[in-house]
Amino acid sequence: MDKLKKIKTDVITPEAQDAGFHSFPSEDGKGATIHKKTLGIVGGALLAPLVFLGIFAVLPGLGAYNSAKTLMVSAKELQDATQSQDLDKMTSSLSKVKSDLQALDGNMNRLGWIKVVPYFGSYIADAQSASRGGLAGIEAGEIIIKTAEPYSDILGLNGGEQALDGTQTAEDRINFIVETVESIVPQLDSISAKTGKMVEEFDKIDPNRYPEYFQGKPVRKTIREGKEMINSMHELVTGGKPVLEKAPYLLGIDNERTYLLLFQNDKELRPTGGFMTAYAIVKVKNGKFEQVASNDIYNLDNKLKNKAPAPEAIKKYLPLVNTWNMRDMNLSPDFKVSMDTFKESYDKTKSPQVDGIVALDTALAVEILRVMGGIGVPGFGNFYAEDNPRCNCPGVIYELESYADVAGPIVWDDISGKIVYKPPHSDNRKAILGPLMNSILANAMGQPKEKIPGLFQAGFNSLLEKHVLFYFGESDVQKAMESFNLAGRIKDYPEGDYLHINDTNFAGAKSNLYVQQEVALSVEPGKDGNTNTLTIKYKNPQKADGWLNGVYRDWVRVYVPKGSTIIDSTGSEVAVTTSEDLGKTVFEGFFTLRPEGVEELKFKYKTPVTSKDGYKILVQKQSGTNANPYTVSVNGQKEDFNLKTDKEFRF
Repeated sequence: MDKLKKIKTDVITPEAQDAGFHSFPSEDGKGATIHKKTLGIVGGALLAPLVFLGIFAVLPGLGAYNSAKTLMVSAKELQDATQSQDLDKMTSSLSKVKSDLQALDGNMNRLGWIKVVPYFGSYIADAQSASRGGLAGIEAGEIIIKTAEPYSDILGLNGGEQALDGTQTAEDRINFIVETVESIVPQLDSISAKTGKMVEEFDKIDPNRYPEYFQGKPVRKTIREGKEMINSMHELVTGGKPVLEKAPYLLGIDNERTYLLLFQNDKELRPTGGFMTAYAIVKVKNGKFEQVASNDIYNLDNKLKNKAPAPEAIKKYLPLVNTWNMRDMNLSPDFKVSMDTFKESYDKTKSPQVDGIVALDTALAVEILRVMGGIGVPGFGNFYAEDNPRCNCPGVIYELESYADVAGPIVWDDISGKIVYKPPHSDNRKAILGPLMNSILANAMGQPKEKIPGLFQAGFNSLLEKHVLFYFGESDVQKAMESFNLAGRIKDYPEGDYLHINDTNFAGAKSNLYVQQEVALSVEPGKDGNTNTLTIKYKNPQKADGWLNGVYRDWVRVYVPKGSTIIDSTGSEVAVTTSEDLGKTVFEGFFTLRPEGVEELKFKYKTPVTSKDGYKILVQKQSGTNANPYTVSVNGQKEDFNLKTDKEFRF
């Protein structure tokens, strides 16, 4: 019987063998006949996707991974070259990064077919956008370096070599900049095209696709910040072009210009950045500045006759002040609106006619001195940025406040009528400011080359962070400044939500030197508008000193989208009022903060803003303020940031 079974299972006709049939014993011993070609087809069907994945996914994926690792190394080398301030090294490193990025882009293109695969496709698309946007950025960098080459010696991008004689170098720097600044403008179009491509590519990347953290490191926030940096870069290039086009006007190349410098004391905060404590008249011709006069703002006030009645806010919060003094005319948070009012009164004082007004606060001097170190001002002493323990503030701030605020009686001789004694500087308490700025400018232009990049950075940061503001009567020059966000304007923002907090120190000494502010905005989007809860916490950790730190009396205004309505508020010592100003709805309150104290204001309000394509908001910084910490929460998503300058973002 066993033999018969064997015969049965082994017997296959020659025709069947030729057709590819073979016999295999089955588990039940009956045998099974399977077509060899069928196995080949099935095996091939299983193997083909693996081969396909190997060729089109695994190998390019490994290549992309290796390319990314190589790119990280070359990117670090570029960072080191940039820090070395060596233009040749930067050029070489940039070329290496470009080559590595092109290799990565090639591998990503080989993975492009995965974009049609659900879930995985979006990440491949993001990687492609990042590599293409990165290449556009590298190309922008190449143009920037080529444009900077003629200025490498002036900018200190020569690998740290020492400068020549300071006076000679300063003269050479000014002349060369004046002669060549117009040649930079055409390059900005090419750079703008590349940065625009970066924005276009990186805008395709959705940070919300990625986790908040990976292996303890922030991912989503890093992507958001990277996109914001790229957008800011593009805005700087496009906004900077109109300003450079006006360089002949600004530097007095076509005609001599006269400017009024207003010194705003940000330690006594006012709507446009600080109390207007002093002023100077300067002339500029072919890029060279010459100081004409420097004086106390009170002396300018004395020249104004027939003063207008004080606005309601001054009458309400500055007791016994019934007239509108020039020193208090920066009541609008919009610098142009305030300067329109100020300039009208200035012209009535019969002071020198000016082409523009430049407002500066103490942050500019502090940051420049941090780079240069101490400087001497003839007749006034030495100034430095290091903290002075007598005020827990930068030394230059201590010296300025000491010079301006030394008080005491003036004593006359009864017989001759002559002054026997008067406090130092009582006739012009702010005379130091003009010479100080003059010395800073002169010293800055003569600094060793290795310090020049730091000085440029300090000045540029002061511009971006709204510590320097510009106002011009010429409309096209004014528009150029506004395009670069240098004019302190309150912006229209129909695209989404809006927030600007404006504080005014009415008789609180110089306590803004110590007052800290924290802001939290919680947003509940709705079909017919958002419900926002704004919390502003003020802290003064320092003790009262009878001089700089006193009771802080703050007139606070919150600018929100026009049409917003208040639901509830707490913390204000007066009833919160609602008004309209500068195309916004304004909630107005008042509070006092004592040294070593804490106060909190809260506003709950409804806005007409709807969120169809995600929540968007523009937060505008008050000029003269520090980088206060902000938190914005929308539907469980949270964004923490320090408000260094105006900030726009989307959830």
